[in-house]
Order: sequence, then C-alpha cells, then structure tokens
Amino acid sequence: MNYCLLILYFLSTSLFASEDWGKNGHRTVGAVAQQYLSKKAKRKIDKILNHKSLALVSTYADEIKSDDKYDQFKPWHYANVPFDKKYSEVEKNLNGDVVQGIQTCIEKLKSETTSAEDQAFYLKMLVHLVGDMHQPLHFGLEEDRGANDFKVSWFGESTNLHRVWDSHMIESYKMSYSELSKNLPVLGQTEIKLITKGDLLDWVADNRELTKKVYDSASQNDYLGYRYMYDWFDVLKLQLHKSGIRLAKILNEIYG
Repeated sequence: MNYCLLILYFLSTSLFASEDWGKNGHRTVGAVAQQYLSKKAKRKIDKILNHKSLALVSTYADEIKSDDKYDQFKPWHYANVPFDKKYSEVEKNLNGDVVQGIQTCIEKLKSETTSAEDQAFYLKMLVHLVGDMHQPLHFGLEEDRGANDFKVSWFGESTNLHRVWDSHMIESYKMSYSELSKNLPVLGQTEIKLITKGDLLDWVADNRELTKKVYDSASQNDYLGYRYMYDWFDVLKLQLHKSGIRLAKILNEIYG
C-alpha cells in the first residue's frame, strides 16, 4: 500500500468510526435485538438476510453513504426538533427524517409486493435507524446540527458533543460489541414492558426528553473525561438496551 492510499485508508476508517452510534454501538443494538426475537421472526429474518446477523447488517446504512446512489436516504438518520415542540408539531423535512424513515421501512417490510431484494434493503435500514433514533443527539437542534457544532474536548482531544455520544464514550469503554451487549443494565420484565409500551412516537418523546438533558450536561468548550463517563455512560448503555428491545418488538410485530 503506497503512502497516499494509506492516508486515504485511515481517513475512511476514521470517518466510519464516528458515524451515529459507531460500529460497536449499532452492532450492540443488533445483538440485543437478536436476543428478544420470536422464533418465527428469527426464521424469517434469517432467510431475508441470507443468514447474516442483525449485528452484522446494523452498519449498512452508514456504509452506503459513500455511494451517491443512496443520497436520498441521508436525511433519514436524524430529525431536528426545537425543545419547545413535539415531533408531531414541527414541519417535516420533505426529504424524510429518522422517524419517517423507520415508518417507511415498516411499511415496505409489511407489504406483500416488496421484492426480496428490497426486503433485505429496508430490513437493514430499519435495524440501523432504530439505533439512530435512540442516540439522543439525533433529535438535536438544527442551529448546531444536532450538537455537531457544540464544541468540547474529550480527554484533551478537540471534538463535539454529538461525537462524544456517537462514539467517544463507547470507544473509551474498550469493549467489543459482543462484550458490551452482554454487559448492559439488567432489566426485569416490568422494566421491559415499560420500554416497549406505546408506539414509535411515544418512543420518540421518551428519547427527546433525554436530548434536552444531554444538551444541559455540558457547556461549550468544556473538558470532558472520566467524570462525564461516570455520570453518563450508564445512560448511554441503557439507550442501547432500549433500542435493541424496541427493534425486536417492531420486528416481532412485522414477522410474527
């Protein structure tokens, strides 16, 4: 590999590492969801994905961002909503957003006219988007691009609050996705019922409550490190767990 190709390689891997929950976060969501699938849903999903796991396909929606053929799906990863409004009250992005994206995926997967190829595509998209929905800053403010312009440092490295939640905390934990999925908060049946209660818009409202708290968790140019991990990493892990449980509920409703 020559010098120029080496630079391009590291740039590309750095870009992918900072997307959404990061690879480990999304794969954790997929691994959690796999545990909560019904036997019937597992069989159908296994056939559609050609024996690939939900963890493996969970990063697909980020990987296709490098192909301009899929540019229309880029707005599906987030929704900008002011703090004083509910998602249902704001004017929707005509190009779609994370909620509309999830709704479209569900419609496509329930339709008997959706081709096998599109079934696989929209299933992989759904796995990813439900993960995105639970990253609280994917419901961030438009004026700072979902806290991408909210500048902070992470253990002395210049970054932004969005990226801290996307990837920095997960990367700092130094666990593989399989290790992380096995070390999430232990939840009882009552807690699981509360997490799955309601519909998609109820879950959006739940996530947006956290969005406001995350914005209040730091100030511009703050130095974040061990204390921030101590205060917030358990919250992040619970979001990953919620995301997997809710994804499984959606998939069980689609596939039986």
